[in-house]
Amino acid sequence: MNIETTLIQRLQAQFNPEHLSVTNESYMHNVPEGSESHFKVVVVSEAFNDCRKVQRHQKVYGLVGDLLAGELHALAIHTYSPDEWLATNGAPASPNCRGGSA
Repeated sequence: MNIETTLIQRLQAQFNPEHLSVTNESYMHNVPEGSESHFKVVVVSEAFNDCRKVQRHQKVYGLVGDLLAGELHALAIHTYSPDEWLATNGAPASPNCRGGSA
């Protein structure tokens, strides 16, 4: 199973999200074509009600720590309660890669 599918399955099972997006952003970095090394996740769930941002990230890292110890190099995490999500214009765009050489 690929990393993207694993991320989706784990996040869905743990958080029962109202909205979930998992985006492979590896193409934005100096990695071989087809890599699964850099991802952005956006999770909107009631599980994040009354949680601080650090607590939310700890919950996500708890699910995927084993992946970060392997091929997964970077994970941009954007977590929202349903009310926060309604009040936003979506997750911020990811910045361009600043490391490596093209």
